[in-house]
Amino acid sequence: MNGTDAIALLPLIVVAGVSVLVMLATAVGRSHAFTLGLTLAGLAAAFRCTWLASSVEPRPVTALLIIDNYSLFYFRLLIAAVFAVAILTYDYLSKRDLHREELYILLLVATVGAMVLVSSSHFASFFLGLETLSISLYAMIAYLRMSRPLEAGIKYLVLAAASAAFLLFGMALVYAELGTMEFARMAQMLQGIRNDTLLIAGMALIITGIGFKLAVVPFHLWTPDVYEGAPVPVTAFIATVSKGAMFALLLRYFYSAGAIAERHIVLVFTIVAIGSMIAGNLLALLQDNVKRILAYSSIAHMGYLLVAFLVGGQFAVEAVTFYLVAYFVTTVGAFGVISVMSTPNGEPEQMEDYRGLFWQRPALAGVFTAMLLSLAGIPATAGFIGKFYIVAAGASSARWALIIILVVSSVIGLFYYLRLVAMMYATPDTKPTTTAPPATSMGRIVLAALTGLLLWLGIYPNPVLHMIQNVFPK
Repeated sequence: MNGTDAIALLPLIVVAGVSVLVMLATAVGRSHAFTLGLTLAGLAAAFRCTWLASSVEPRPVTALLIIDNYSLFYFRLLIAAVFAVAILTYDYLSKRDLHREELYILLLVATVGAMVLVSSSHFASFFLGLETLSISLYAMIAYLRMSRPLEAGIKYLVLAAASAAFLLFGMALVYAELGTMEFARMAQMLQGIRNDTLLIAGMALIITGIGFKLAVVPFHLWTPDVYEGAPVPVTAFIATVSKGAMFALLLRYFYSAGAIAERHIVLVFTIVAIGSMIAGNLLALLQDNVKRILAYSSIAHMGYLLVAFLVGGQFAVEAVTFYLVAYFVTTVGAFGVISVMSTPNGEPEQMEDYRGLFWQRPALAGVFTAMLLSLAGIPATAGFIGKFYIVAAGASSARWALIIILVVSSVIGLFYYLRLVAMMYATPDTKPTTTAPPATSMGRIVLAALTGLLLWLGIYPNPVLHMIQNVFPK
């Protein structure tokens, strides 16, 4: 590796280096505030380094990684999300009597894995990035060492190990047929191969591994249990950074390898998208636990993203990217409210815990309302523009069946979002079921910034749309 490669990898190097510094600082002396400050400083430095790396892009670093505008854009998105999650983590852990500093180490290592995923151009880096992310998540989910978090962590461990086995076997079959593990070379090899049984089987197994990480139907069964059992900031990380990194990899792999042109692949993803949109929204209707509602909601949102993914071409990449930006802002904000409302005795999980929140904490209720309306796709929010962009992408390739299902399932989803909104504005009980503790100044700033960004993207999205179009030039 030469100096140019080092500049290209600088964001990754900084995040990895900061994880080591946090580990050493924790070994010397524990300080929750200092650990947070070091984590945020490292993430800010890594964010700044993405512009240094852009001076040498596009840069292939060996055959494993490609640092280009695509990678750097997602680096910035992931780092910004982790920055917000780290602040919410400080708020959340400050209320609990346990060792806090190790969670930041795991958070940074998981971020390194996510960044490797979005810049992967080879099966080896794909798998290494995925495992780096997953191994950190095992510990993060079970971090509170209570019965439910431990149960959720074990479930995720077992199912993630099984999905990794499917993924590896699929990679082996594809390699056996094509003789290469590089995405770009696969596109050349696939041109002369059609309807090969070994190749189709390999692709099906790879889709199984990816589907687990995205929590799409029928690989979604772990999602509600893990969302419910994990600490709220960790749930926010899984819902955004983990899934966003995998979707970015999905775009790069299937587009670079040319696999999206295969009719079998299109058929599989179409079925998965339809199942995710319908099942996610219908199952959410049956829930009274807010974290489980958001879990099933996330399944539906992954189905919406697959609609744009199936369009193919430049429009699909732009639609998916903008929707992910909106989804990151909305989801981190929604879980941020739950995190702020958490107490040393637990989290406000049931819908009844939010009854009359507006009359106790109007600002907090307003933020949560904005986030839920954005998830529902109500106009003047980022979620509406994201869904509109996906519908436009689907219409451009005449995917009318998918568009109709998207619209109908979105209407179904509106019911459970408004149900929770109505609960917050209902007349409070004589004795409040939940007393929301005051947020720290940093927690308030994060929630205010996310709400402002949500409304800005919903009212005036042009700057972000132009940025995405410039990052992915036609």
